[in-house]
Amino acid sequence: MKRRNKIQPCLSKPAFASLLRFHQFHPFLCAADFKKIASLYGSDKFDLPYGIRTSAEYFRLALSKLQSCDLFDEFDNVPCKKCVVVGNGGVLKNKTLGEKIDSYDVIIRMNNGPVLGHEEEVGRRTTFRLFYPESVFSDPNHNDPNTTAVLTAFKPLDLKWLWELLTGGKINTNGFWKKPALNLIYKPYQIRILDPFIIRMAAYELLHFPKVFPKNQKPKHPTTGIIAITLAFHICHEVHLAGFKYNFSDLKSPLHYYGNATMSLMNKNAYHNVTAEQLFLKDIIEKNFVINLTED
Repeated sequence: MKRRNKIQPCLSKPAFASLLRFHQFHPFLCAADFKKIASLYGSDKFDLPYGIRTSAEYFRLALSKLQSCDLFDEFDNVPCKKCVVVGNGGVLKNKTLGEKIDSYDVIIRMNNGPVLGHEEEVGRRTTFRLFYPESVFSDPNHNDPNTTAVLTAFKPLDLKWLWELLTGGKINTNGFWKKPALNLIYKPYQIRILDPFIIRMAAYELLHFPKVFPKNQKPKHPTTGIIAITLAFHICHEVHLAGFKYNFSDLKSPLHYYGNATMSLMNKNAYHNVTAEQLFLKDIIEKNFVINLTED
């Protein structure tokens, strides 16, 4: 499993170029050289979730079962890709952005934000869907053979879970914060593992989280949404956002464009720093690094 396709170079720099250390970064791990790449970019100096140190064997096992680590289809030669990152925010309700979202070269979605039944609001197409074991679809109705499903590993168990599913082994559900999926609707050719460098970049360089949190504080990690935007910065020339606006003034307002969860859930989340993320989003929108499609 080798990385085959390079990101097509652009003549001009992207608007967000000043945020990045590396512009041409292949975001998915490959079985053949993941240790070499980790050593090159410093991921061998961090444990999960931001590196491979102490978990290299789990990465090796999971990667050995994947069929590809390619970024795009081998026939895809569109340079300067225009991308949209679709968040799951309730702000997408009744916006009818579906057709607009489907017009982008690359559409990045996350977790179990459904397309099925919400096509008018969020579109039909998905290029990449970021997930973790507790958030991945298990209903085959949600599978789209043209989607690449990208595992964001936060703990060794996430990699073990993927390996067990791909080898037909028994799934051990202990150690997950919520019951993980017990079946995989995606085929091995569709699955990739995100390089922890992308998540590390989101945490330390974009959100400026401390490398070590005080003992009395739970360590904070970036949400899948911010990780998805960081991925987009490394593979796209232009990045637009949809569904990243939250109504904190009304705790009864919908959290997502689907389901019945309300904003009160967001306030209870000790794992993420929502304030830091909202400030980061405000900053990149004001600086025109990204275009926000759901700005009222």
